Amino acid sequence: MDKLKCKILRQNAVLPKRATDGSAGCDLCACIDEPLLLKAGGRAAIPTGIAIAIEAPDIAAFIFGRSGLGIKHGITLSNGVGVIDPDYRGEIHVGLNNRSDEDYIINPGERIAQMILMPVKLPKLLECDELPETSRGEGGFGSTGR
Repeated sequence: MDKLKCKILRQNAVLPKRATDGSAGCDLCACIDEPLLLKAGGRAAIPTGIAIAIEAPDIAAFIFGRSGLGIKHGITLSNGVGVIDPDYRGEIHVGLNNRSDEDYIINPGERIAQMILMPVKLPKLLECDELPETSRGEGGFGSTGR
C-alpha cells in the first residue's frame, strides 16, 4: 500500500505527516477549537478531525504515544496502543492520560500521538487439545530473567 487516503472532517484538522524523512510514524494533531486542560490524573479523548481509508485487509494503523509527551509531561495513551482496523472510516480520536501530578494544556494543532501502518497476520484459528512443547514451556512473567 503506497498511499493512504485521509479525509478532513473538521475545519482546523491537520493532515498526519512525518516530522522527518526518517520518522517511522505520522504525527496526529489535536483538532480542538481552544486549549484543553488535561488535569493531573485525568483522561480525555482528543479528536483529530481526520478519517482514513486503509484499503488493504492485512494492514492496520497503530496509534502510539509521543515519547516527548510521555517523558517530559507524563502524557500517555489511555489504552497503551490504539488500533485502527482497515474497515473503520470514522474520525480518529486519541485517548490520553495525564499520569503526572501536574495539569497539562493541550493546544489546538498540537502533536499528540503518532500513527504507524503495519501488516497484520490473519491466520485461520484452529482449536486444539495440545500445543507443541518448547524449552520455556509455561514459564511466564520473569521466567527468563529480570
